[in-house]
Amino acid sequence: MKTELLLMKGNEALAEAAIRAGCDGYFGYPITPQSEILEYLTSEANARTGMVVLQAESELAAINMVYGAACTGKKVMTSSSSPGISLMQEGISYIACAELPCLIVNVMRGGPGLGTIQPSQGDYFQAVKGGGHGDYKLIVLAPSSVQEMVDFVPLSFDLAFKYRNPVMILADGALGQMMEKVKLFEPIPRKTNTEPWATVGKPKDRERNVITSLHIEPDKMEQINLGLQRKYKEIEKNEVRFEIINCEDADIVLVAFGLVARICTKTAELARQKGIKVGVFRPITLFPFPYQQLNNLANKVKNFLVVEMNAGQMLEDVRLAINGKTSVEFHGRMGGIVPSPDEILQKIEEIFIGEKV
Repeated sequence: MKTELLLMKGNEALAEAAIRAGCDGYFGYPITPQSEILEYLTSEANARTGMVVLQAESELAAINMVYGAACTGKKVMTSSSSPGISLMQEGISYIACAELPCLIVNVMRGGPGLGTIQPSQGDYFQAVKGGGHGDYKLIVLAPSSVQEMVDFVPLSFDLAFKYRNPVMILADGALGQMMEKVKLFEPIPRKTNTEPWATVGKPKDRERNVITSLHIEPDKMEQINLGLQRKYKEIEKNEVRFEIINCEDADIVLVAFGLVARICTKTAELARQKGIKVGVFRPITLFPFPYQQLNNLANKVKNFLVVEMNAGQMLEDVRLAINGKTSVEFHGRMGGIVPSPDEILQKIEEIFIGEKV
């Protein structure tokens, strides 16, 4: 496809990508630090493509509008930030049970509570473990650059429709606000076909489709759940994405996602200038998580340091992946503080230098 190079803020780049990806509808509510997504779509989308853009009266209304619109088989999405995503959890659970495709964007801010408008990674558990009720999963993609904020939008819609499952792009507030050069893809035509499962009124040529998450009979509800679990296993088999940077000879591997992984890459460069062999492992899909790939890496690397902007949420999955093969240490910042490369390097020296790495 043809590309266009522009300097854009992360939120606006993601919104432009949604337009170009053929999104049919956006329903959301403003909250810092993601409000530019709604603002950009309001000013740009309908005039250019006829896309429906609606500011709902609340996050609860927005996610239920997504639920209804997704039933039609169209590409629909919402976006919010941490407290707003919390308000959407019931609707997200309904959408997951009904097996509807949609895109949910969370540009995270510091919590708990109303917290701060500064960046955070404190919503990992909520996104990956299922923040609402029941046994469901979202496919979760964690961008580390404004370019990936763009690239993950069409990918998210592809995955959502492939598996009939909600997909979340989980970014932190800094990525939403920072400006970088991005290559924009050529617009993808909006969907004209009707999905065979979609609700389209009362058709003359087939039976009416019924989409619901309400199944009163326990046997039926169990069958729905078993089907969902089979789907999640298929996603785990086929859709794991990760990045390995300079781990071939590493004595220490930093494990981080999103923007923090970029910071860790700079830390690794600084460490190697001091003769410390450091590599970086970046999970790109947080669900499905790259358990096996990390476990394989633990066969040849002695020390892991997990770095996050939270109290150690992904840390639990890293420890499950490594399964006691070697040591796993942690460095975290909270409250909206972004760790610096020098700070992480100092942590490496405190924990590992003096030990035989």
